[in-house]
Amino acid sequence: MTEYLKLDSLRATPLVSEPFAHLVVPGFVSAAGLAAINADYPKISAPGSFPTDQVTFGPAFQTLLDELEGPAFREAFEKKFNVDLGGRPTITTVRGRCDAADGKIHTDSKTKIITVLIYMNESWENAGGRLRLLRSAHDLDDIILEVPPVAGTLLAFKRSNNSWHGHESFSGERRVIQFNWLTSAGNRQIAMLRHHTSASFKRMLQMIMPGRA
Repeated sequence: MTEYLKLDSLRATPLVSEPFAHLVVPGFVSAAGLAAINADYPKISAPGSFPTDQVTFGPAFQTLLDELEGPAFREAFEKKFNVDLGGRPTITTVRGRCDAADGKIHTDSKTKIITVLIYMNESWENAGGRLRLLRSAHDLDDIILEVPPVAGTLLAFKRSNNSWHGHESFSGERRVIQFNWLTSAGNRQIAMLRHHTSASFKRMLQMIMPGRA
């Protein structure tokens, strides 16, 4: 049982298997959850992904994190993607802002098993910043689907050598929670070290050159 996450909506959403396994669940976060989580969302002034232990947030956001780490969430994804996630380490990062250089086409690291993105902007009118699942590595217009980062929408996919995704350039507030199951504890340690180093650098750059980080 979860307070904020609508797992029944996830269970009812068909998995698309080609060209790689993915699904989109609009309204995955309840309306009450959206308001509470956004009120307690970390204050992030720089672009990039920050581990949750590197940001400050309120109790509703912590409740969301607890639900992501809970057995009901894991079991729903195991059944949907037909994969055993028992004992797999996890990592959660959070974004608050997007830079014009973000959104380049990539597949995600081979250390990731499943990527879960939960978008938290209350509305989205911009052409840029809408994540596109793609058929190729070189054409941002070769679109499988496009997802605006709005209102508790969940996008999840199984990482593969062709799980291409990216988005058109956008600079500004773009709230995203990213949750991953990883292949090993060692890879989690490497990922956390990389994120911590990057977060420290971005904070230092923000202090030295406000508006440029």
